[in-house]
Amino acid sequence: MTRPARLRSPVPLALACAVLLGGPPAEAVPERAVGSWPLTGRPTLVEPFRAPDVRWGTGHRGVDLLGVAGQPVHAALSGTVVFAGVVAGVPGVSLQHDDGTRSTYQPVVTTLRVGDVVRRGKQVGTLTPVGSHCAPMLCLHWGLRTGTGRDLVYLDPLTLVAVPRVRLLPLTG
Repeated sequence: MTRPARLRSPVPLALACAVLLGGPPAEAVPERAVGSWPLTGRPTLVEPFRAPDVRWGTGHRGVDLLGVAGQPVHAALSGTVVFAGVVAGVPGVSLQHDDGTRSTYQPVVTTLRVGDVVRRGKQVGTLTPVGSHCAPMLCLHWGLRTGTGRDLVYLDPLTLVAVPRVRLLPLTG
């Protein structure tokens, strides 16, 4: 008699149950952290990720992490700089990663240039109060997305640093 294979993580089982039992579609979640925090330590989450109901709808396409002016900002994943500049008065930097995702960091002043290669954990710039949307606090807006154009999908960047908790609910009541 052959023993059934043991699951290494409860995440695949929980996602399978959610799909089979008619739960909401789940975002792809790595089984273990693959990235690192963009701010030193484990920063305070000020505003969580909220995906819009429709691509053009309202939501919060990233997370806001509490920081201080001049604080170093680090690459969550290794990547290539695809943007370093200012959009609508807000300085920022974007990195394209080998897995097809792109991470963004705002408001961040950087000396990096498009085409520079940055390793995970290396500094990409410094946090600045210019353009911060968390006033009177100062926050790093950290975003993650995949695809382009009509296939653009915003993802929760916290999945890079921690596997989200899975909570199974009863089938009734």
